[in-house]
Amino acid sequence: MRDSSGLTEGSPLNCSSEYFQKTRPEIVPLLPSRYSRVLEIGCGEGRFRDNLTQEHEYWGVEPAEPVANVASTRADRVLVGDYQEVIGQIPDDYFDLVICNDVIEHMSDPDGFLQSIQSKMIHDGYLVASIPNVRYLGNLFELLIRKDWEYKNSGVLDRTHLRFFTKKSIERTLVGNGFLIDQLDGINPVPARSLESLVMRGVFVSAVLLFGQDAKFLQFGVRAKRAHL
Repeated sequence: MRDSSGLTEGSPLNCSSEYFQKTRPEIVPLLPSRYSRVLEIGCGEGRFRDNLTQEHEYWGVEPAEPVANVASTRADRVLVGDYQEVIGQIPDDYFDLVICNDVIEHMSDPDGFLQSIQSKMIHDGYLVASIPNVRYLGNLFELLIRKDWEYKNSGVLDRTHLRFFTKKSIERTLVGNGFLIDQLDGINPVPARSLESLVMRGVFVSAVLLFGQDAKFLQFGVRAKRAHL
């Protein structure tokens, strides 16, 4: 979906239903200690709300209408469309927590989104997000060993991803657009089942020593505070 503002979002509408049903418990440690008005961009079926244990009001934004209809049974309000299409329906200076799980990489202008979303947050509100790591070992293997860059239906090179990030570029992007980073951690490391043999474990250890600890993680999870008043 493309619009004149440049906040284009790649659309994962051809994904299986499982894509929209994830609860993402690995994001829970990143949640702030207090929240009461929550906005989730790309909320899927709204199942992330199951992780929110404090009393709160929950809004979702979801571009896939059938999926948004399911989310509406879980959320207080769901807006159908991408962020730019529904921005006028989102109140200003309202939310103390914005969730973006695997969303920012689908945008053609992440900087514009991060600047814009601050107007929807209270002055000390938090952004919590997960973002794929382009330096993930599996991706580095494809690029450096197989000498290939093949877009796929899921993963780091999901064909709907429009932007790619490393840990450093995530930090630079957030800080450069007015956020203070509280926490930035690798999440979803290389699965243990892929390292069952001693040979594979040896290869893994060598690769981590060569490329760095950050290459172990499929994604990074971040909690950042709005810095602009």
